[in-house]
Amino acid sequence: METVYRAIGVLCTVFVVILAWSILNWVWLKPKKLEKYLRQQGLGGNRYRLLFGDVKETAQMVKEAYSKPINFNDDIVPRVLPFFDKIIKSYGTSCLTWMGPSPALLLTDPELIKEVFAKNYVYQKPHGNPLGNLLAEGVATYDTDKWAKHRRIVNPAFHLEKLKHMVPAFYLSCDEMLNKWENVASTDGSIELDVWPELRSLTGDVISRTLFGSNYEEGRKIFELQKEQADLFEQAIQSIYLPGWIFLPTKRNKRMKKIAKDVESLVRHIINKRVKAIQEGVATTSDDLLSILLQSNFKEIQQHGNERFGMTFEEVIQECKLFYLAGQETTAMLLVWTLILLGKHSDWQASARDEVQQVFGNNKPDFEELNRLKIVTMILNEVLRLYLPGVLTSRRVNEETKLGDLSLPSGMLVLVPSIMLHHDCKIWGDDAKEFNPERFNEGLAKATKGHQLSFLPFGWGPRICIGQNFAMLEAKMALTLILQRFSFELSPLYAHAPHLVLTLLQPQYGAQLILRKL
Repeated sequence: METVYRAIGVLCTVFVVILAWSILNWVWLKPKKLEKYLRQQGLGGNRYRLLFGDVKETAQMVKEAYSKPINFNDDIVPRVLPFFDKIIKSYGTSCLTWMGPSPALLLTDPELIKEVFAKNYVYQKPHGNPLGNLLAEGVATYDTDKWAKHRRIVNPAFHLEKLKHMVPAFYLSCDEMLNKWENVASTDGSIELDVWPELRSLTGDVISRTLFGSNYEEGRKIFELQKEQADLFEQAIQSIYLPGWIFLPTKRNKRMKKIAKDVESLVRHIINKRVKAIQEGVATTSDDLLSILLQSNFKEIQQHGNERFGMTFEEVIQECKLFYLAGQETTAMLLVWTLILLGKHSDWQASARDEVQQVFGNNKPDFEELNRLKIVTMILNEVLRLYLPGVLTSRRVNEETKLGDLSLPSGMLVLVPSIMLHHDCKIWGDDAKEFNPERFNEGLAKATKGHQLSFLPFGWGPRICIGQNFAMLEAKMALTLILQRFSFELSPLYAHAPHLVLTLLQPQYGAQLILRKL
């Protein structure tokens, strides 16, 4: 018996030693070795600090930046990305930062960024926090061959010819919102309103209608749950993720798992009804995103004669969840900053309204004419430049890779703070931090000095956002209808405070406007 105890003791000692060595290597030895290797290549940045790296300093600077609003004309970058702003100013356009024990290359050189975005099989999506999988997976999160398959199947849903049939759904949702605003206006036709929650509800309603067609009422519940899930995930990523943390029965983990299960059940129910209707030959819309996705998936399987060439039922559910998250938040964010900026710049609001009146009068906007609105398009592009949806893009190197003069080790993060390029005076001119849609008068190509790759609201390269045309068309419809029926200005209650939720810029204290019926 004594021999058995001794053997168990030896095994326990060996296990503890191996575990201790693994932890030491993870939190200190490997980071220090990588730091030496990267600094030898000339990269500046903070020294590695045990376990936390730059996370604590970043969190402290963000907390301080978010503690008070800023003046409307202030540069928003030091508020939105205060730590990155600081080290870029200290160490130059390419420098080293630490996401816990993991080194990251912070990159603002347009030519190097072009290479990162172009080589999507080398620079892949990082998958650090498994809680993100509870929020949404899909074409935006997959890599290599799985990404290529899903992109091919999802693409038909976002062709312009398909989007043309969704314009009536855009109109219906916008019209309902504006009717509500008119009904609650005072006797003089004015209303003071925080438009941010209104616009989020609008874009949630639009994605429900366009994704599920006649079943959009059921989709509203999914929207509410996905919104809560995004808020919980935002809380989760404020701290370093420890391996295995997702399995602990914390209150947040349990709630996130419950939401994921409920959303999957709701989406599964809607898809089952749609598949059954198709199989039974029951008349059903073929113009909503779900129908197009199912048809595209079936076509892919039929063409190759093998189900592995298509998406599984579970993968279709994940794509629907992703449509909700990306389709709702991105467009709501674009619209809210557009109304805020036009509320501040009444001259551009008047120019846009004049264009809308010349093209449509008070008639219902149609697809062809919406795409011919030049001034409205210039305004939306300028809003996307100043308040872009993807403030920060991250990639992970999947093999040792040369990038310019640098040699990046496998597994290293590359961070692209696109907002810094969008606000760079060397690229956009001395007025780079000002709202000036005129810079887009001759189109995107001539808007930057030297025509550099510097306008990245939806990314670039093979992984450019698949829903950008959807978002722009929806935004044009909403803005056109608002301009037809209301004039607006910023309320004295409005406090300018852009802040990040995931990678999206939102107004921290809301978007209070005074609207007047026309």
